[in-house]
Amino acid sequence: MTSIALESPLTPDLGLLFERHTADMHADTPPESIHMMDRGALASPGIWFFVMREEGEPVAMGAFKRISDDHAEIKSMHVLTEVRGRGLSRRMLEHLVDAARAEGFLRLSLETGVQPTFVAARALYANAGFVDCPPFEGYSEDPNSVFMTKQLA
Repeated sequence: MTSIALESPLTPDLGLLFERHTADMHADTPPESIHMMDRGALASPGIWFFVMREEGEPVAMGAFKRISDDHAEIKSMHVLTEVRGRGLSRRMLEHLVDAARAEGFLRLSLETGVQPTFVAARALYANAGFVDCPPFEGYSEDPNSVFMTKQLA
């Protein structure tokens, strides 16, 4: 049984997800181009943090952050390597899009890397209707970043 629910990023059994996410972000991206949020920052107001569990075990996470009344940003989406290739990333992304739409956001954006580690992520986002866009709030041009957005309404 697989479920996705709002949870606190500070939940103790999420350690492996955060360790792997952090390792992936630092694998081939220069430190000045890493824009991930740590667990404490993800526990802030204006952030919706979701965990996907299989048989009660956390296998994926994803979040979005309010940028303005009608615009949100996807943050910290990660699926454990052991369960990749089964459509769980697509399912988590669809959940984030649906949840952002339900919260009244009209636009959902994201920043991801240009490195080979992010090829699958960029394809996932493009297949879900995200298109390239200029940097949005809080970002500037960065040769190591790709910015994408999707209209929700």
